[in-house]
Amino acid sequence: MSNQPISAARLAGLALAALSVAVAGALVSPTASASGFQISENTVQAMGRAYAGREAAGNDASVVMNNPAAMVDFDTYAVQIDATAINVSTQFHGGGTDAIGQPLSGGNGGNGGGVHPVPAISFIAPIAPNWRLGFGVNAPFGLATEYNAGWVGRYQALKTSVKSIDFTGSVAWAINPQFSLGFSVIAQKTTIDLGNAVNFGAVLAAPPFSLAPTFLPQSADGAVRIRGDNWKWGWAIGAEWKPTTQDTVALAYHAKINHNFTGQAYFTVPASVQFVLSQPGVPPLFQNTSGSGQFATPATASLSYWHKTLGPVSWGAELGWTGWSSFSHLAIDFANPYQPDINQYYGWKNTWFGSVGMDYRLSDTWTLRGGVAYDQTPTRDFSRDPRIPDGGRKWISVGAGYTPVQNLRFDIGYTHLFVNNGNVNDISATGDHLVGSFDNSGDLFGISMQYKF
Repeated sequence: MSNQPISAARLAGLALAALSVAVAGALVSPTASASGFQISENTVQAMGRAYAGREAAGNDASVVMNNPAAMVDFDTYAVQIDATAINVSTQFHGGGTDAIGQPLSGGNGGNGGGVHPVPAISFIAPIAPNWRLGFGVNAPFGLATEYNAGWVGRYQALKTSVKSIDFTGSVAWAINPQFSLGFSVIAQKTTIDLGNAVNFGAVLAAPPFSLAPTFLPQSADGAVRIRGDNWKWGWAIGAEWKPTTQDTVALAYHAKINHNFTGQAYFTVPASVQFVLSQPGVPPLFQNTSGSGQFATPATASLSYWHKTLGPVSWGAELGWTGWSSFSHLAIDFANPYQPDINQYYGWKNTWFGSVGMDYRLSDTWTLRGGVAYDQTPTRDFSRDPRIPDGGRKWISVGAGYTPVQNLRFDIGYTHLFVNNGNVNDISATGDHLVGSFDNSGDLFGISMQYKF
């Protein structure tokens, strides 16, 4: 392996490759695999052991995004590409009533989840004996649920998509052989796409219209769709400590990123309702309009440990914290002064993630992995809704690494998520009461390649 400086042309080529993967990531609709709408899938190697020792095990270029201090463990250039397919199933069982107590029509919505690809790329460059630079692209947060049109919970949710793409630049400094520090600058783009049915029958049956029995709840359904996006800067710090030649401890913190969205709201209004709304003296309600909102991706912290034995077995643990209490509500202010604003309360709580896992080195070519984890949910029964019907989850993971030559490695990983049911007891803005639970489960399939040069 060569330690010669990389040419400008070659570096430009790598940057273009990174951007192409970033574009691919921006085009998918990821489904959260960790609690809330967090996505941990930027390293297949660590996924094979349920992310135990993710930042401390070494030889994993995803530390560019997870803990920049650990980049000092690379003494050559390295590029790593990870791709994970997230298959999440969420199916509703229950029913509900409208504002006048009649049963809500419609089925259970089908499978609100689906299969979604999540790519990531990492690049590390040693620029001096004690200094490293890195660049990475990944999707740290994402959510996609979509239910059949006309389902029983249509007034709460039809389509929900939240996507965050991070472009991360990192630097690491090895203070001495035992201690290193790292810092990252993050450019994050977050987009939202929210859609649900509107119970115009209930709107017109109630004051100030009071047009019952011409209009009754569920008699005139329309729809609303809200789209918005925002770019924002963020940062992260990391530290790594090697108290012995066999033990590594890593600590990282990613700051909360506050987004101020701008976007558009699009209303679909039935002709019979449009006729009423167009009458003289009726304010311009339910018309397409621009809007703005506030939304934050939460702060995260992690403590990672890894122990290398003299034999074939190495093991580690991971403890993670996510500051989900920052997601207290979703507020959207419409430019149309006659259109009521949205202020939906969630009241999420902070969560903990813990895992243990191990590597078993069969030979210089093959390594087997396994691990288990528990991940708390930030959601609460009183505010959970079909957009994010999340529950606490247990992980079981297996994986393998194959190194055909010294500077090339391939990894595969599989994780099954045992997710608790998400109970829902939610009332929409038009008085539609949805009661039931969501059966949730998930599977993750990943493959990655790392090349050193």
